[in-house]
Amino acid sequence: MLIRPRRTQIPDWTSYLASRAGVARDRRLARFFAAGAPAPETPIAEAPLVALDMETTGLDPRRNSIVSIGLVPFTLERSFLRERRYWIVRPRRTLNAKSVTFHHITHADIAGAPEFDDVLEDLLDALAGRIVVVHYRHIERPFLNVAVKARLGEGVRFPVIDTMSLEARIHRQSLLARFKRWIGHPPASIRLYDSRTRYGLPPYQGHHALTDALATAELLQAQIAHHYSPETPVGTIWS
Repeated sequence: MLIRPRRTQIPDWTSYLASRAGVARDRRLARFFAAGAPAPETPIAEAPLVALDMETTGLDPRRNSIVSIGLVPFTLERSFLRERRYWIVRPRRTLNAKSVTFHHITHADIAGAPEFDDVLEDLLDALAGRIVVVHYRHIERPFLNVAVKARLGEGVRFPVIDTMSLEARIHRQSLLARFKRWIGHPPASIRLYDSRTRYGLPPYQGHHALTDALATAELLQAQIAHHYSPETPVGTIWS
């Protein structure tokens, strides 16, 4: 099934990033914003992409902290694993038992870990000029924004492609999905593991930032191959 891009207003990320580059006080942020983003009409096959995942101590960016970050640059054709990055960072708030059980990062792991500030420049440089791909945009983008703003006094926003949102369009919001719910079928799961299973992608151990970043990259590749087109303009699927 080929999904037609939605006819919604496309966020003007190009203008936004350019305007922020001119006023950013921190040199790292200024360089990140100056790198810009692909134009919204750029075919997804030609766009530089980077999958990003974070493990955190909870789900509220105002009360919880980042504990690990993984990213994998990729295109629709391949993932560049030699350029992958992974950091465990020391959170400002104490780990709790629930978060340790979830992502398996312990007090011993963070004891000698760098502060978020120490990896921020490398992180921004790895994201600069690329479209960030995540599975559920309400984690990575707000957590990064809050963390940066708390340290630099100015936040960071950027375009993302959310693979969970793309799955929702197909399996939650389509006419077929609505009909299935109407006749009593439960809604399809759009979690990362279940979404990958629908495309026959191999199972990975979840809740590790680097593994989940790779899993997200592969999921987008499968989504485009099955439901979209390499010519799909990035502006119709980013947010």
